[in-house]
Amino acid sequence: MTNAFTLERLLLLGLQPTENGSFLVTAKDVNGSVLNPNELVSYLFFNNEQSLYGLLTETNDDAVILKADQLLSSFPETHPYVKYDGATTEDAEQLKAVREASMAWKDPELWSYAEADETGIHFNAGKAGISEEAATLIRLAVHGKLAGSSIRMDQLSLLLPHLRIYGWPGETVSTIPVQIALRLTEPELDSDTDWLLETVIIGDRGRHWQPAVRKVDAPIEEALPAKWKTYAHEIAKKQSEIVSFLNVVEIDSLNSFLSVSMTDPKVRLFISEDLPLLQSFGYSVILPAWLKSVTESKMRVRTNAGVQSYNSTTGLDEVLSFDWNFSLAGNNIDRETFSKMVDENREYIRSGDEWFHIDPQWLKKIRDLMDRADSGEWTVKDLLFQDVPEEMVPLEADEDEEDPLLQFTMQKTLRSYMEILSEKKGLPSTGVPSLLKTELRPYQEVGFDWLVFMRENHFGAVLADDMGLGKTVQLISYLLEVHARPETKTPSLIICPTSVLGNWQKEIERFAPSLTIHTHYGPNREKDEAFTELLIRNKPDIVFTTYGTASQDGEMLAETEFTSITLDEAQNIKNMQTKQSRMIRKLRGQHHIALTGTPIENRLSELWAIFDFIHKGYFGNFRKFTDNFIIPIERDDSEIDKRKLRAKIRPFLLRRTKSDPDLLLNLPKKLEQNEYCPLTTEQAALYESFLDETKFKLQTLTGFEKKGLILKMLSRLKQLCNHPALFLKEPEAPAEEMITRSDKLKRIISMAAEIVENGERCIIFTQYIGMGKLIRQCLSELHGIEAPFLTGSMPKGQRDLLVEAFQDGEFPVFILSLRAGGTGLNLTAANHVLHADRWWNPAVENQATDRAYRIGQTKFVHVHKFVTIGTIEEKIDKMLVEKAALSDDLIQSTQWLTELSDTELSDLLSFDY
Repeated sequence: MTNAFTLERLLLLGLQPTENGSFLVTAKDVNGSVLNPNELVSYLFFNNEQSLYGLLTETNDDAVILKADQLLSSFPETHPYVKYDGATTEDAEQLKAVREASMAWKDPELWSYAEADETGIHFNAGKAGISEEAATLIRLAVHGKLAGSSIRMDQLSLLLPHLRIYGWPGETVSTIPVQIALRLTEPELDSDTDWLLETVIIGDRGRHWQPAVRKVDAPIEEALPAKWKTYAHEIAKKQSEIVSFLNVVEIDSLNSFLSVSMTDPKVRLFISEDLPLLQSFGYSVILPAWLKSVTESKMRVRTNAGVQSYNSTTGLDEVLSFDWNFSLAGNNIDRETFSKMVDENREYIRSGDEWFHIDPQWLKKIRDLMDRADSGEWTVKDLLFQDVPEEMVPLEADEDEEDPLLQFTMQKTLRSYMEILSEKKGLPSTGVPSLLKTELRPYQEVGFDWLVFMRENHFGAVLADDMGLGKTVQLISYLLEVHARPETKTPSLIICPTSVLGNWQKEIERFAPSLTIHTHYGPNREKDEAFTELLIRNKPDIVFTTYGTASQDGEMLAETEFTSITLDEAQNIKNMQTKQSRMIRKLRGQHHIALTGTPIENRLSELWAIFDFIHKGYFGNFRKFTDNFIIPIERDDSEIDKRKLRAKIRPFLLRRTKSDPDLLLNLPKKLEQNEYCPLTTEQAALYESFLDETKFKLQTLTGFEKKGLILKMLSRLKQLCNHPALFLKEPEAPAEEMITRSDKLKRIISMAAEIVENGERCIIFTQYIGMGKLIRQCLSELHGIEAPFLTGSMPKGQRDLLVEAFQDGEFPVFILSLRAGGTGLNLTAANHVLHADRWWNPAVENQATDRAYRIGQTKFVHVHKFVTIGTIEEKIDKMLVEKAALSDDLIQSTQWLTELSDTELSDLLSFDY
């Protein structure tokens, strides 16, 4: 049932047979208006790639002229909004037969009910389940196909075995990104070898591949390179389809790629008998060049690009100039001759003593590129950011690449300049801000210079260094530099997950105390006019907020143009259709920066969202990005489109990994850092209530009882800092629900998932069985990561097997009870150690860390200690640092906590939330 707003269009067809077996097809709409034949062609061949969408279809002033095979290939109709019916009762009956014949034509079973002789092909319509009218149409279609080929009618009987297995050749679109062909190779000179007929695969750039000599007899899947193994079944099927036409070579079964020797007499038969069949149905056969009467070739075009100056960033706007050179079969051709070929629409060209076939459309395309290039249309910036036609882009080098038809090169000085921009080497030095309270490592200084360079050239930036390489301190250096400039009038905005908000505040206090900050978060945050007045009154350098708050207050935040906007863990905006992502991408900043520790090149929808934030419109809308990259890469695994995408994002992306040899020279073997997390509102309320209750009890106790209560209180509070469900002794609940109640848990889970995604491994220590189970549940339900949990109750045999399996790489995350896993184990496969909760004896914590940081460890080890802000975890962490400076002996057991003075105990039992 249709409604008044339907887009569907009904056309009434007239089908008039002609004497030569063709049909005159006319159409009119339900109002009686006659349809233009060219418009009808576009509907009939809407999705028919084999017919070039009807491009060569014959028409007259009134009708479309279709052979029977063309008519059958037009049905069932593929246009989403156009349907057909007969203009008369007779036309409707004819159209019914066409639909029936079309369905049967595409079904290989049809040919089981066919017989062939010198007069043609005949069907047993009754057994085939089709009407006589449909059978007649199919016979006409077969004759039409034969008339356009070099196949004789008496060869139909040779075709039937093939048709019964594969159907009519060429009627289906290949689903594999390569072409299967036969190649005939002549014997080597001065040898007694035979001819070789073999299967080759033609890749997306026209390169020919055949199996290595040692794999000639191997099964097809084993012989294929890794990038094509997933298509092994389809490739084998296509080869069988082609080989079924061979009559001069006897092949019983074929599980490997075809590779057979042929004598001269057999080659002559192959060329005279099999080759016409194969070529008539569009199968590729590659012959020695001297066997061709006309050599297929293309003009070779080389261009060398350059500019006048390269000394400053203004060089980005320099117009490119080009020097063009042409050659055909090794003979140079001047530009005037080339232009004449294009003007005369030449297709067959003689060079020396040979004739060559040239594609005139390709020549026109090249001349169009030349005209646009020579008119000064493209600059260095366009070349850097790939805003030029793909033919003008120097792709990544491919050592197997054949001589390209259009070879794009650059003058040495321009190439060096482009490398500076794309490789981030030789950038202008800004000078590390004097107010930065740390020293930058060389690679961090490069990152800082790059961020400043990108700002000054109005380009967004994605800083995607590995976790542990110091993205935070690079950004803080950038903020110090920018906010020291007199022209800076508004604050910078940093948007981050709630779980790392406290971490950012601590890092600013540590590295850049001169920067003033305001945290826009919580139920009592300023809004609207109060927020504007706060910015005017306090003039903060940095405004912190969370993704959730930025989404809620997006309209208000968008009223301010910030000096810069930074997204930490920018993958949080990956779902571009969510309100959060759309709102954040609308915020206004003079410079947009994204920080992420995970590679984004292979998560394409996420990549689009991040780039839409840092450099609005760079990839166009999402539909265009989908057509240009997501479909060819995710569906077709297109290597050339992967290279194009990498080339386009490279100038905006700075990513260094811990495996980079240059960086390892500048890194310590072990980096320990605190990961600060806030309490949720629920945790904070429970924390204050429990502190009040404990303080009251302590007033009534003395001596031994007081010490016991302190230790019990500490354990209960640590469980609360981990998760309120542990404190309240609640039963298990879904991970989606549990993770919202603890920012520490959320941070541990997201960090572990990020580590796994980066191809690294981690061990997670906790003192509490409940916390270990909770981490394991969340990793499994939210990220599909199965992480074993080693506890003290686990038998030694099982424990040893788990350790061995982790070392062998069978799973990436290993959760361990601090008591059970803190000593005696070798876990050097991990290069991250996560301490979910702190042990008050540093020696115990260090022993646990040393499960990974020990002899045999060849990687940089990153130790993360999770600390909840304002709680006993942060206060005791500070005490440990102070006492360690006095004497390690004082803190070699937990008992020192029971000896705290009244002042120290009072501070410990305060809550700075």
